[in-house]
Amino acid sequence: MEQSLYFYETALLRSGAPELTYHDHRVLEPGQILLVPVKNTLKRAVVLRQTEKPDFETAAVSEVGDEHYTPEQMGAARFIAGYYFSSIGEALGLFLPHRGRMEDGRRKMEISQSDTPQSPKPKTQNLPVLSEAQRRAYDALRDKESALLFGVTGSGKTELYITRMAEMLEQGKSAVLLMPEIALTPQMEKRLKRYFGDAVALWHSRLRKKKKEEILDGIHEGRVRIVAGARSALFVPLKDLGLVIVDEEHDDSYKAMTRPRYHARDLALYLGRKVGAQVWLASATPSVTSFVKHPVIRLTEPYVRTRKEYRFVSGDTLTTPILRALEENYRRGEQSLLFVPTRANFKYLWCEECGRTHQCPYCSVGMSLHRRRRHLRCHHCNYTEPIRDTCTHCGHSPLKSDRLGTQEAIEIIQEAIPGIRIEQFDKDAITTPGKLEKALKRIEKGESDLIVGTQMLAKGHDYPNITLSVITGLDYLLGMGDYRARERAVALLLQIAGRSGRSKDAKILIQTARPDDYLPYLDSYESFLKEEAEFRRQGLYPPFAHLARLLVAHKETEKAAAKSSRLVERLRAHAEVEIVGHGPAPIERLAGKYRYTVLLRSAKRKPLLAALHAVNERGVEIDMDPVDFA
Repeated sequence: MEQSLYFYETALLRSGAPELTYHDHRVLEPGQILLVPVKNTLKRAVVLRQTEKPDFETAAVSEVGDEHYTPEQMGAARFIAGYYFSSIGEALGLFLPHRGRMEDGRRKMEISQSDTPQSPKPKTQNLPVLSEAQRRAYDALRDKESALLFGVTGSGKTELYITRMAEMLEQGKSAVLLMPEIALTPQMEKRLKRYFGDAVALWHSRLRKKKKEEILDGIHEGRVRIVAGARSALFVPLKDLGLVIVDEEHDDSYKAMTRPRYHARDLALYLGRKVGAQVWLASATPSVTSFVKHPVIRLTEPYVRTRKEYRFVSGDTLTTPILRALEENYRRGEQSLLFVPTRANFKYLWCEECGRTHQCPYCSVGMSLHRRRRHLRCHHCNYTEPIRDTCTHCGHSPLKSDRLGTQEAIEIIQEAIPGIRIEQFDKDAITTPGKLEKALKRIEKGESDLIVGTQMLAKGHDYPNITLSVITGLDYLLGMGDYRARERAVALLLQIAGRSGRSKDAKILIQTARPDDYLPYLDSYESFLKEEAEFRRQGLYPPFAHLARLLVAHKETEKAAAKSSRLVERLRAHAEVEIVGHGPAPIERLAGKYRYTVLLRSAKRKPLLAALHAVNERGVEIDMDPVDFA
């Protein structure tokens, strides 16, 4: 007897390819993962929907897999594809599927789930005792669907996380704790495991395949109920999700810079509403957007009260007062911290004769000097070349260097303060979790006298013995062409200052030519947030408006410019959408392609999305709710 054939529209996972139609003799449910033939190879695909027999020839499904996406995952992927302008296959590729086959009207999936080993509820050990202030904040948070926990550095936000996670486990639910990738420290893992043991797993991009499989086994078997990790942890297949915490919610690393260009904080809020999970956003320096949009619960006092003395100093390099302060602290046997805005030696080499910066031949950006490795590197396309001393434009020699970086700072300090032990804390030195753990141990044991680093210093690491922080380069951030420049600069100052004075009094030296831009907010970031929110409301910036950035690129500048102009003309038809600006991108050439951007703004999200979908086509990259304008 001839078997019936059923036809299915499918999406190739992690692919921008269009939907493809295949046939099979079995009834398959949406979300089922398959192996399908594409040219001369087999690709993983997912069933989107059953369809009528098409008027073209179709290939057969090669294999029905033993994994599936749930209806909630499928719905979230459709939202991501539509809002963040990716293919459905790219959006689904973010999620890790559940085990079990969705076949014969979901029968096999149900059998698979019923066969899943049922582990006993994980037992928690000696939960932290909350202070009166913490208890008030916790009680206020418990009843909120979503809220912002605005707690100063050292106020004990983590104790609240742990208490709520324990409640989730008691209710048979699971929890996700999101952190910026560089804040994923062994400190946090040990702290969580102290309370929850093997019910906790740490998830991030650098895990080996075997470790990931072990964690997924634990999730499937019900042993792992709490996953802490970077933004990818949001997509692990936990069952009965009851809580999502987004720590350091202000951090831009939650925004993906490649398709799908989702924001993990915003997506956590969306998923929480869809599955009925509570969502906590938390930060000592919350974003203006979260401060305006969510109920705010305050923790205003640190757990250990110490005194911080702020002092402003002038200059744009390591001046004598800065070096003297570092040396005095070193002689007293105290630990210090120095923040510089860039890694390597200097940001650029430039010619004082013609004024041009030595640029990457494939990108219109200056190349960074890495003295230790004796080369120049483009941090955008990774092109490297030997250090040069002659200007490629006018032939003048020597080239000069500008803006202090970590390696140059270390060399200056070692020459000025012999014997000082320095820990370099940037992406050039801290390249693996193992190196991070060793560096933190040296700091904790007092084997390092000074930590020199970039923004990595601000990301939630605990340095209990720092009594002097020196912050340089803030004026560079303040001068960036970004409506959030003030927020970034003020928040970064307070984040770095928050690394010191955790257990004893501390001094903070701030190198700036504009002290009045920071002075009013040293003891009240909330007053800054209120002031900045009003500025944005009047200027029609997020969260009181919605932005989108479009990018076109081509190897020929004329073709890129022409495509950009056509795009602008089509967008003019949308009356509720403002074309804020258009033209060559700030980095005009990248990886050999010329780039043009269009920045759009609208008071309402719906007309902006409609305009974007009207011009969405191959060769146009769309970034909804952008955080990077460079």
